[in-house]
Amino acid sequence: MSDARDGFDAIGVVVDWIDACKQRRLDDLLDLYDATATVECCEGGSFRGRSEMERYWRPRLARARSDAFEIDVLMPDKDGVTLDYRGYDGFPVRTYFRFTSMGKISLTACEPIRAAA
Repeated sequence: MSDARDGFDAIGVVVDWIDACKQRRLDDLLDLYDATATVECCEGGSFRGRSEMERYWRPRLARARSDAFEIDVLMPDKDGVTLDYRGYDGFPVRTYFRFTSMGKISLTACEPIRAAA
């Protein structure tokens, strides 16, 4: 995982990401991603590059619930950062973040968090 020694704070980038989502700041959200980044969404499918990511994010931010984007767990891992939070629809999701060496998000991969049986 990258940290301040590598020139960027991966946890800080993820906090900026969740803040941009909460505040529905689409341009700020997209600016955190590398130009060739990929979003792998919970519903299946992937979106690559800024225009496709905008197509993915714009409707989700527009219809986000008031309790969306609340952090449950934020943890560094060996390849980046893992974030458990409330998705735009209020349901718990886990997103894995991977980064470029310049501190831009190269990949977000989402999966729903299933309640324990």
